[in-house]
Amino acid sequence: MIEAEELAEIPLFAGATLALRARIASRSVEIVATPGEWVTREGDPAYLWVVLSGEVERVRLLSGQEVQSTTFDPTEYFGDFAVILGTESFISIRALRPSRLMRVEPGDFHLLISESKEAAAFVAQTLIRRVSIFDEAYRKYGEQQAVLIGSDLDAASHAIRDFLSRNQVAFEWFDLDDSNDAESIAQLSLDTSTCPLVRLPDGRTFAKPDHRALAEAIGLPIAPRLREYDVVIIGGGPAGLAAAVYGGSEGLATILIEQDAPGGQAGTSSRIENYLGFVSGISGGELAHRALQQAKRLGAEIVVTRSVCEIRPEGSGYAVALDGETEIRARSVVLATGVAWRKLPIPQLDELVGHGISYGASRGEAYSVRGKDIFLVGGGNSAGQAAMFFSSYARSVTILVRGTGLERTMSQYLIEQIRTVANIVVETCTSLEGVVGDGRLERIVTRSSVSGADRERDAHALFIFIGADAETSWLPEALERDEHGYIRTGREIAAWRLERKPYPLETSIPGIFAAGDVRSSSVKRVASAVGEGSIVISYIYQYLESQRVQQPA
Repeated sequence: MIEAEELAEIPLFAGATLALRARIASRSVEIVATPGEWVTREGDPAYLWVVLSGEVERVRLLSGQEVQSTTFDPTEYFGDFAVILGTESFISIRALRPSRLMRVEPGDFHLLISESKEAAAFVAQTLIRRVSIFDEAYRKYGEQQAVLIGSDLDAASHAIRDFLSRNQVAFEWFDLDDSNDAESIAQLSLDTSTCPLVRLPDGRTFAKPDHRALAEAIGLPIAPRLREYDVVIIGGGPAGLAAAVYGGSEGLATILIEQDAPGGQAGTSSRIENYLGFVSGISGGELAHRALQQAKRLGAEIVVTRSVCEIRPEGSGYAVALDGETEIRARSVVLATGVAWRKLPIPQLDELVGHGISYGASRGEAYSVRGKDIFLVGGGNSAGQAAMFFSSYARSVTILVRGTGLERTMSQYLIEQIRTVANIVVETCTSLEGVVGDGRLERIVTRSSVSGADRERDAHALFIFIGADAETSWLPEALERDEHGYIRTGREIAAWRLERKPYPLETSIPGIFAAGDVRSSSVKRVASAVGEGSIVISYIYQYLESQRVQQPA
């Protein structure tokens, strides 16, 4: 229990009256943390925290690695920035030694600085000091960034830029085709005849690196640590990340295998505005980043740049074969592979993918559309979210829609937002018929279904959002799928060989489950995928328990 007399020894409260100290002490929460335990994480609700005893550290993520940036000793406090700004916490704090902390409600912090001039002055002085410290820290942070040199016209440069962004690796981008970057590139004294180039903080330079080599160089995990797991999750989208969080929290040996970067298709979304709890919306990349850190904190293992080639029965579980001749054993499997963007069968289009044409869009594409005229194909939420994001960078954003409007395919909140943005134009009854370019997209050809006339126009970039398909052909033949290749689960299964009924998210092969967009009849929404990834672990837990009961003593 926190006593008012104890607060008198803390500089922040020393000038407050005894009555005010007593009031705040009585309404604050005492938190005890053991070494290595997280006190608060980025994205948590904001509070003022006061260290009463022990020592805690502020931790930030740099190039995929946790780095300590600040320590807080007894009588020091943190969290004031977020409380004053009215935001979620934007720092992560972990105990270094056995620590005792005081958690003050935002309302009581505001009460303190409004009723005590001494406390208000102390907070103001601390803010000024911390701003200078943060400025220095961020300048050092900038010096430690990876540097990526490439061309806006190069598909490989785009791919590496997207890979670094989605794996939350800080980097600085220099475009060989941009005269404004020429001086900065020259100062690096690098041979740019072979690009893209990645220069790491330790001085190592990689020319045209594949994603796995780059991931290994920057310290991202690319190989499983164990030979056997309770749960192997295939796919790092919202469903897979949610399964990893809950698998880890339940104490199951859990590994998530992702062939590129966590986030899946949702990770490329510039802003998700209807996800519960985020009033101002959240980007798909940020949501994936938070889920990834949460899964790691709860004990799940995350491996990137690895794909699964085969799943086959082995004993009472399954052998899961990864590319690179790595094999692990799974007592259960979660298929959360999501879906892949549906392709447009237009001549020359595939040749220009990565050279002005993209399926989907990530926030990193903002680099390449500044001041340009761009086009989006599709009338769903993904297209609407991308249009809103790009409208802040591009000169004009044109959405091409086959139908007569957006009402049947896009959420109303997005439709209303689009109507308020002057540089977004929605062209209905319009289809994409052709693309033109010599090594780079230059023009597009569209057709009006009303007049039947074709129109050719200049285009710097084209982003395609026309739906997605499941890629499940690599899975065992015994796994039931619907006519579109999506995996059947639960009551949808036609042939089931056990006496018990299948669990709701279990596939036709006992012990293999499916969650998220790859599952037949799923609701193709981020929140739904997260929900399925969360509840699938409860069914897996029941399945594993039933397997233990069946095993002879």
